[in-house]
Amino acid sequence: MLVLLPPSEGKASSGRGAPLKLESLSLPALTEARETVLGELVELCVGDEDKAREVLGLSEGLRGEVAKNAELRTAGARPAGEIYTGVLYDALDLATLDPAAQRRAARSLLVFSGLWGAVRVTDRIPSYRCSMGVKLPGLGALGAYWRTPMAAALPEAAGDGLVLDLRSAAYATAWKPRGEVAGRTATVRVLHAPTRKVVSHFNKATKGRMVRSLLTAGTAPSGPAELVEALRDLGYEVEAQAPAKAGQAWALDVLVEEIH
Repeated sequence: MLVLLPPSEGKASSGRGAPLKLESLSLPALTEARETVLGELVELCVGDEDKAREVLGLSEGLRGEVAKNAELRTAGARPAGEIYTGVLYDALDLATLDPAAQRRAARSLLVFSGLWGAVRVTDRIPSYRCSMGVKLPGLGALGAYWRTPMAAALPEAAGDGLVLDLRSAAYATAWKPRGEVAGRTATVRVLHAPTRKVVSHFNKATKGRMVRSLLTAGTAPSGPAELVEALRDLGYEVEAQAPAKAGQAWALDVLVEEIH
């Protein structure tokens, strides 16, 4: 099972670990593209701070994020699972998983990123600020930039098992499962059960808890139909729509009573 996650806007501090080594990150086919984006981002942030804030979509109060990006090559690095924070990652709570579940997380979780393309939760990265929606001056929109390198790297990472796609729309632009891989991919919406309306904040929390449940249970569904049964066994209310034709992903709705 491969679980595709969005990153978080908020991130923990880099800490005092050894600095980034791009060649040590998972998905080595992305190394060249990562170096290109990293170089563009650092150059932008070392230069005109106001321009960097505008490009990155940062408020005056987040001016410090520009200085942080300028030092990405020398900043301390920590496992990505410790860097990413926020509602989904709080609910997932990787640090409190038992050792077996943590090993499953290391194998199955892949976090998409405007800067790194995608990383495993065990990959050591510095804290940064660069969303997939950013348009860097020399590269343009990062979602579009990443499509070619991702198309080469992700099918291999997906292997021959289930792909559980929990990414937000901006990060889904970087890679779309196609063909046979799409047929064993499931996307998830979280709906308020009484109204059938998509929920926002509780959406992230539900997805984090759902992934935690699967990792803790040691469940390894081989495809979307098996995933639906596994989630129902874990107490989730799930409605599934199988694809109308080959080459399309399954669509799963997880229904919740609470929306706060």
